[in-house]
Amino acid sequence: MVATTLSIFEKQVAQTLDLLDGGATIPFISRYRKEATGGLDEVQIGEIKRVYDKLTETGKRKETILSSIDAQGKLTEGLKQRIEAVWVATELEDIYLPYKPKKRTRAEIARQKGLEPLALLIGMQLESNVRKAAARYVNDQVKDENEALAGASDILAEQYNENERCRNIVRQQFRRGAVITSKVVKGKEDEGMKYRDYFDFSEPLRKCSSHRLLALRRGEAEGILKVSISPEDEVCMESWARVVVKGNNESAKIVRNAISDSYKRLIKPSIETEFATSSKQGADDEAIRVFAQNLHQLLLAPPLGQKRVLGIDPGFRTGCKVVCLDAQGNLLHNEAIYLHPPRNEYAQAQRKLQKLVEQYDIQAIAIGNGTESRETESFVQSVRFDRTVEAFVVSEDGASIYSASKVARDEFPDYDVTVRGAVSIGRRLMDPLAELVKIDPKSIGVGQYQHDVDQTKLKETLNRTVESCVNAVGVNLNTASKQLLTYVSGLGPQLAQNIVEYRAENGPFPTRSALMKVHRMGAKAFEQCAGFSRITHGKNPLDNTAVHPERYALVERMARDAGVSVTDLISSKELRLRIPLERYVTDDCGMPTLNDIMSELDKPGRDPRSRIPAFAFAPNVRTMGDLQEGMVLPGIISNITNFGCFVDIGVHEKGLVHISQLADRYVSDPNEIVSIHQQVKVKVLQVDRERKRIALTLKI
Repeated sequence: MVATTLSIFEKQVAQTLDLLDGGATIPFISRYRKEATGGLDEVQIGEIKRVYDKLTETGKRKETILSSIDAQGKLTEGLKQRIEAVWVATELEDIYLPYKPKKRTRAEIARQKGLEPLALLIGMQLESNVRKAAARYVNDQVKDENEALAGASDILAEQYNENERCRNIVRQQFRRGAVITSKVVKGKEDEGMKYRDYFDFSEPLRKCSSHRLLALRRGEAEGILKVSISPEDEVCMESWARVVVKGNNESAKIVRNAISDSYKRLIKPSIETEFATSSKQGADDEAIRVFAQNLHQLLLAPPLGQKRVLGIDPGFRTGCKVVCLDAQGNLLHNEAIYLHPPRNEYAQAQRKLQKLVEQYDIQAIAIGNGTESRETESFVQSVRFDRTVEAFVVSEDGASIYSASKVARDEFPDYDVTVRGAVSIGRRLMDPLAELVKIDPKSIGVGQYQHDVDQTKLKETLNRTVESCVNAVGVNLNTASKQLLTYVSGLGPQLAQNIVEYRAENGPFPTRSALMKVHRMGAKAFEQCAGFSRITHGKNPLDNTAVHPERYALVERMARDAGVSVTDLISSKELRLRIPLERYVTDDCGMPTLNDIMSELDKPGRDPRSRIPAFAFAPNVRTMGDLQEGMVLPGIISNITNFGCFVDIGVHEKGLVHISQLADRYVSDPNEIVSIHQQVKVKVLQVDRERKRIALTLKI
């Protein structure tokens, strides 16, 4: 079923599931088990796991349903076989509905009064004189024919609600013509002004984009909007009546009325809830996908590398906090400078910066992009240093959360939040990935509606994204933080902590194999993590590559066969090109792995990320008041959504490039055109100062 759903060969799926069941991680499988999976990538392996888990969950639900029906003594062999054959959740629940334990419903009350035979008679639609038939059921519990007919109608309405065919008729009408509608709750107009686009909104559900649907649901949750999903009621009931109503006698009229009652009171609310849930799940999935895509780009943003950095967290009244970091990100010095009112110690701040750059041999300056960022950037650029020092404006989204976190307190117990925040800004310039893993991904600033989507699914997806990025880059085993090590394949928080403690007690790891000395590091965990760890200047040159230790003997054999050392093999492309790879093919090591090994020997220790380019905002634009329509400005992509992208142009508010303004052609996905942190030129289309909105275009 998984193979059919994903159009992947059954053998590939089976072997992938075996590896997952054996404790292998997705990054490990995609990197080091290509022969087993047929070269499946991380996305495909993740989808195999997702579909398999979903089917497993459905299987457990079927067991619960079978047990419930069996306990009622109503489980026939035919019903059991039908339930076992079904794997679609809605179909499964429709089958179970007639047997589902219920509260005391109107239909149940009517049955207890003995009116079920009357309902059956009317449902056959052969009886013309229904009142005469109903009179036979008048007794001490049923006072007259009207009550008898009402009770029979209630039974029919519930039967239709529990009928799979009836539910599918309504479900099909919802699929074809359901419209999502929103109205503002009376008296909430002023409070909900940000939702004014949805005060009187209507759109076919199938055309409602994920971001609009999530906005509607947020407005509903905040009590501003009343949201409903409905097809055209008359069309829906008529399509149902054409199947159920068989004539035009009195019985048929009661059946038609029972259909109307069942639709309005039972089926429609149920199917509306079903479609509300499924559309919300779809919107959640899309929002999470976009968030994960943005996070992936952000985490793999170009690093400056191991440079000595001066970090500045701009401030107004309390001054700018300045920190000096060494090439490993260790804090060497901190103090405050006051550039802005009320103190305006401009000349003193200038001398301090010059002294710090000289004293700590600073190579680059990182400036947070918050309050007074542009003024601070201008100040730094005006200072004359004794060397060339590039200044970079760095996103500080989430820095305040990090600075107040336990992670930051443990790392800097003797410093306040302002120092920790400035350190985070400086480290983000050096290595965004290593620093951002310390922050909850939801707080990094590249998502949309992240607090409105399924939180369990969001956390799982974002954690998998972080894990993918960390393992794609690899970690320096002797410098990586506990937080970074936590995401390495096969480790987790406890082993990461044990590695840091071992390193503190015994010094740097001389080889990857020394990891086995770490407390609770078993063979399986070592297998999973070893290939993603790096040891620079270690005893074995292969420890600084992505070649897995399980293949060291193979590389050493290649070197022996070539009459050279492993170091010679790594340093000489000419030697590697002469190796006949076909000679080293085995059952578990095919050409995909051999080609990967050659690729890794070609770039030992190289970070797969590009290097950060220099950038400067327009010097004459610092606030929305400086913006004029038609201006062409430099900017940096800060966030990407389904409807376009947001661009930082150096003012407090981010500008929006709508998807229609990304290119002179139709664009279905903004990621085709732009990426996070990409430097772009944009033109200002419109400035709405009242709503603090800036419309931009890339079509210059």
